[in-house]
Amino acid sequence: MQIVFLDAATLGEDISTDRFQGFGEVVKYASTAPCEVADRIQCADVVILNKIKLNETNLCNAASLKLICITATGYDNVDLAYCRSHGIAVCNVVGYSTQCVAQITATMALSLLAHLPAYNRYVQSGAYSDSGVANCLTPCYHEIYGKTWGILGYGNIGRQVGAVASALGCRVIVHKRTPVDGVPCVDLDTLCRESDILSIHTPLNDATRHLIDERRIALMKPQAIVINVSRGAVTDEAALAKAVLENRIGGLGVDVYSVEPFPKDHPFYRIANHPNVCMTPHMAWGGYETRVRLLDEVYQNICSFLNGETRNRIELG
Repeated sequence: MQIVFLDAATLGEDISTDRFQGFGEVVKYASTAPCEVADRIQCADVVILNKIKLNETNLCNAASLKLICITATGYDNVDLAYCRSHGIAVCNVVGYSTQCVAQITATMALSLLAHLPAYNRYVQSGAYSDSGVANCLTPCYHEIYGKTWGILGYGNIGRQVGAVASALGCRVIVHKRTPVDGVPCVDLDTLCRESDILSIHTPLNDATRHLIDERRIALMKPQAIVINVSRGAVTDEAALAKAVLENRIGGLGVDVYSVEPFPKDHPFYRIANHPNVCMTPHMAWGGYETRVRLLDEVYQNICSFLNGETRNRIELG
């Protein structure tokens, strides 16, 4: 059996894949260009990938392919209809990154609210030592206690963010397609209007694409902080960048982008150094413990498949 990792670099260099050799031959590519995919999976029985797109164009000659393992929860990069019709099993991993993404979400919110990078730079630059003043309180920052934290999408990650927000003294409100008990659920426009911090944790699909657009940004408080750790295209990125430049929102934290990495003509490139912006390179899911857990889940998915079980199978839905 041949197992092919198409974009192993997305897992980090500090995580071992040695145990996969117990299944057979393991071929690892750090990254794979779209034009290389078809050739690299032609003899594969199992393909392991993160962001690579698989569809009829590159799957049609993969005659031996039996299983696709996605090292993520989202699966919009794999053509499930094609896989169903050709008997290719597809597995994802759920719940592995809940704690880590919630941690980075809260870190972004706290940093943007308290302007920690600006205060850190003040000390690092020597300005504090030269000032002769015991403290500096510029730029003005605010307490998180008592703020309204709006959560768009209330799955595993959204619920964990809600627990963290509550622990910090925030009022938590939620927008969820199917309202749940135990937390105030509001329509999306209300969420945008009332939130001091709005964090996005919803998957990308036709219904959620550009869900946060120019109209909904216009509903937000001028001091509102928007954090997106779900999928880039859930927001209108150009509209968000424009709102930052025009000081119509108080801060922006982003870890995900419609194109990754985003090019220099992307709307976010020109706001990367803005003082009220915190952008990270799609790392919120990837703490060391998280990646160990992820790879263990992928290993268990393969074991389950070989045993005739249906663990984490998504093409069956």
